[in-house]
Amino acid sequence: MSSEQFGTTEDGHSVDRLSISNGGLTADILTWGAVVQNLELEGHDAPLVLGFDGFEDYLQHSPFFGATVGRYANRIRDGHFLLEGEPVQTDRNHLGKHLLHGGAKGVGRRIWSLQATGDDFVALTLRDPEGSMGFPGNLDLQCTYRLKPNAVFSIEITGRTDRTTLCNLAHHSYFNLDDGGSGDCLEHRIMIAAGAYLPVDDELIPTGVVQPVDDTVFDFRNARVLWHEENGSQTIYDHNFCLSATRGQLQQAAWVQGAKTGIEMDVWTTEPGLQFYAGHKLDVPVSGLGGRTYGAFAGFCMEPQIWPDSPNRNYFPQAILHPGETYRQVTEYRFRRG
Repeated sequence: MSSEQFGTTEDGHSVDRLSISNGGLTADILTWGAVVQNLELEGHDAPLVLGFDGFEDYLQHSPFFGATVGRYANRIRDGHFLLEGEPVQTDRNHLGKHLLHGGAKGVGRRIWSLQATGDDFVALTLRDPEGSMGFPGNLDLQCTYRLKPNAVFSIEITGRTDRTTLCNLAHHSYFNLDDGGSGDCLEHRIMIAAGAYLPVDDELIPTGVVQPVDDTVFDFRNARVLWHEENGSQTIYDHNFCLSATRGQLQQAAWVQGAKTGIEMDVWTTEPGLQFYAGHKLDVPVSGLGGRTYGAFAGFCMEPQIWPDSPNRNYFPQAILHPGETYRQVTEYRFRRG
């Protein structure tokens, strides 16, 4: 393991970059946002993820590249919900109306503390205080990144609270298995092991319908290329795919293969939902890793999590965490060379 200063926040806090390696993978982790700044596979010249070479670009231009987002990942309509019968109003950082990824100063934009490290792992901790972005309770989080044999990138996130609250974290790397984001990922082949998805309205809030994928463009149960045009335009994917009704044992949620390299990535998770975002909004005005230019569809996200807007839909899997309980998510991205 190696460590170096990567930058300084606007309020003067140092941001460190920690490098770990094992099993053919090398990862660079930032203490800001518990961000995965870079991930590389031995024998493959390009990064596997999108990111920046300088810290200031994360502050100004990052669409959550590599971040650990929360304390509630994804969206909550109007940033408002009832918790144990009491109204809670959180930040409205999405369109000035809804909560997105925990708010403007969610845990993905905060300095985490280094708890432990070794050649192949980094453990970071953060206390998200009572009232942060409107959420009740102090929430103590730990995120452990570990590189396992056979090119497995493992993420374990735990949380405990002193007051009933919501806890729903997600890893937000953008992947490109071909060229690191120099080109688009529309020819990647994708499988998602979900028989239903959540339709959304024009503001990307779930309508409340749990829609079977049968005979729709959201059916990825048999692997197919991402590219799919409707009325002359690429289909937009920024939706939750419904894996199960509750958090459970580690299960395979998705499989992706690069079109040019043949590199494969399996996604395994304990979470009941997978937000698949194909990166259609990407148009980054500064250079990314290695001077790359990131345009539309330069990278895709596979974000295991609780279903979005669950506090307002009691028939969705729930993200409520009580004192004395431990939130625990395990997600693994498993790579194979083409």
